[in-house]
Amino acid sequence: MKKETASVLRQERIAADIYSLELLVSFAGEVRPGQFVSLYTGDQSMLLPRPISICGADGERIRLVYRIAGRGTERFSCLREGDTVEVLGPLGNGFPLDRCSGKRVLLAGGGIGIPPMLAAAKELKARGIKDAAFAAGYRSEPYLLEEMEALYPVFLSTDDGSCGVHGTVLDTIREKKLSPELIFACGPKPMLRALKAYAEKEGIPLYVSMEERMACGIGACLGCVCRTAEADPHTHVNNTRICKDGPVFDAREVVL
Repeated sequence: MKKETASVLRQERIAADIYSLELLVSFAGEVRPGQFVSLYTGDQSMLLPRPISICGADGERIRLVYRIAGRGTERFSCLREGDTVEVLGPLGNGFPLDRCSGKRVLLAGGGIGIPPMLAAAKELKARGIKDAAFAAGYRSEPYLLEEMEALYPVFLSTDDGSCGVHGTVLDTIREKKLSPELIFACGPKPMLRALKAYAEKEGIPLYVSMEERMACGIGACLGCVCRTAEADPHTHVNNTRICKDGPVFDAREVVL
């Protein structure tokens, strides 16, 4: 990981309170789908960086798609071409894409968990994986839809029923009779919890990228721990760090 001053190449609003930010960085070639960066506000009243998943990396640029959730992300939404921002990355581990060969892969994303699914899909396509699909859940207004449709079939759900299935990602899987052999997922914990129960019942491997508030982003502060099914052999406690040991886990390893 590296901390550096990144230049803003482009930023646009793509949905209500959702922004797509492209940055020029030196580590873009090292990014793996599922990883994230820590972005610094530059405001001394907000010392801690904000973790944002990586939506894509190409050449010397990375793309971050984020939702305004507070003062920090609101500040990021004001960035314009030519501005600079401090960034630390790439952080965490990514999805085990090498396990997708010969499998029907489902990329399940809910809300702001959809951007890392797009990053994973681009890499799967580059690797020649043909049998994959998205199950994308939104509150209301879809975003990144055309980019997903250019890669694999997309099955939508919305909380308000404005498009796609009226319900959740799991409702979509059941209503559309999807039959994945491997699932990658990112989204709110209730969604991941429901997918875990479904995957366990159906005997489907599931890897989840967990969303959590973070402080340091590098595993030092222990501010983003989650419970694990098994005790750590060294510490003998049922905890793990999402930022350092995750954010991607085999769903069987964590308590959701």
